[in-house]
Amino acid sequence: MKSWTHLSALSIATLSLAAPAFADELTVYTALEEEEIAAYVDAAQKAMPDTEINVLRLSTGKLGARLLAEAGNPQADVIWGWAVSAMMDPQILDMLEPYAAKGVDVLPDTFRGGDGKWFAPIGYMGAFCVNTARLEEKGLPMPTSWADLENPAFEGEVLMPDPNSSGTGYLHVNAVLQSMGEEAGWAQLAAIDPNMAQYTSSGSKPCKSARVGEYTVGISLAFTAMQSIDEGYPLAMVFPEGGVGYELEASGLMASSDNKDAAKAFLDWTMSDEAIGLYQTYKALITVPGVDASKAAEAAGLPADISTILAEIDFVEAAQNQTAVKAAWKEKFGR
Repeated sequence: MKSWTHLSALSIATLSLAAPAFADELTVYTALEEEEIAAYVDAAQKAMPDTEINVLRLSTGKLGARLLAEAGNPQADVIWGWAVSAMMDPQILDMLEPYAAKGVDVLPDTFRGGDGKWFAPIGYMGAFCVNTARLEEKGLPMPTSWADLENPAFEGEVLMPDPNSSGTGYLHVNAVLQSMGEEAGWAQLAAIDPNMAQYTSSGSKPCKSARVGEYTVGISLAFTAMQSIDEGYPLAMVFPEGGVGYELEASGLMASSDNKDAAKAFLDWTMSDEAIGLYQTYKALITVPGVDASKAAEAAGLPADISTILAEIDFVEAAQNQTAVKAAWKEKFGR
């Protein structure tokens, strides 16, 4: 029996799967979306019946802040599905120890740390979620690029995540800056700022607000767009010209864990055939060679070769510049 406990003061959700008795208990920190966590943990719990898997879900920024706040007394055994650009913070890497999960050797070097401290079989990518019904009602043109969102007709019709609290927000900002160059990138973000109705703390909220017709464009996640289209919402998934931002969702073993056997077993499961099969249901970006996207992804318009739409992202640069970029963004656009 699954039970969710929401602690609104910390904006977290703790997932716990109850069972009669467990030999071990595992604490996992993640920034994965709630919709997918439940499915993954349900399967992992069945694969590890003697281990109680407790999951703490936080947004990307809040997860990093919690880990740093707990540095003197770490509480997590595993970091699971967290933005690699956040995980590459030297203070975070110091908390991890190398571990080669079973099956990780199939991943190209780009998707695992050279020091063995992280690996990423999955990732997420950005997209514009455009409500086609509202677009037609208001007589607006379909946006296909960031520049299209400068149109004054979109005033108050666009939502975007705040990069200071959302990994999705940083993904988009970083892609604009890296693909356009810093000066042109900041100018582009400034040009669309007057049309922004709100900057949200959640990466999926802009798409969820757009799909129900509250706004026309939600700058958000491809995963949420695909899910929304599959559920019948009047939504189009648009990948902006010039390259869409993406992020790797990395996992690693906490050096401080006092239950490393269970932690390693869980990390092994995240690379299992069962886990990879589930990724096909939820992820637009799977780094395991030879794994196809889901039928829902294809139906929503995800190209067979997603490399044709991805921006060229330097994740080392993204990690190194993250603090400065977030500070600059807050100064320019924070509300």
